[in-house]
Amino acid sequence: MVGVWTIAGTLTPVPALDRPDLVAAPVAAALRAMADGARFAVAEIDPALADTAEFCAHYGSPLAASANCVVVAGRRGDTVRYAACVVLATTRADVNGVVRRRLDARKASFAPMDDAVSLSGIEYGGITPVGLPADWPVLVSPEVAAAPELVIGSGVRGSKLLVPGEVLAKLPGAEVVEGLAR
Repeated sequence: MVGVWTIAGTLTPVPALDRPDLVAAPVAAALRAMADGARFAVAEIDPALADTAEFCAHYGSPLAASANCVVVAGRRGDTVRYAACVVLATTRADVNGVVRRRLDARKASFAPMDDAVSLSGIEYGGITPVGLPADWPVLVSPEVAAAPELVIGSGVRGSKLLVPGEVLAKLPGAEVVEGLAR
């Protein structure tokens, strides 16, 4: 699939395995380790345009083909559990309902930026479900899993990954969760 991306707009995607310098170190390691690593493409972008709306407007990639990954912290007493949630950019993750229940937490919220960055090894603005800590569930909305092609973060602000949704649904720790997106 690499090289035939209808959602790339003006981007120039290349095989992600050929350009590990364009992704965060944990992402590069994960791509090398996974059977579907060759199905990922990467494209260099202006880091100032990493936020989804600005990225889509500038590069001509459809917003409906972008998926956002957010890190959620769920707390019950002194225990904190983290999860990554992957939803289409046109939707929002149901953090206080579906995600809170999945984490068996009394309270769930977006993880503080410093925690998300330090625990994942991934830059803020480049959060991705690829290469996250092994004990974090990766909750994927069915809409993401069914998408033929998506643009996601690469772990750094200076690039984006392109990948079929079915590959995200097969990431280590991934679970397709009904009702995750609303």
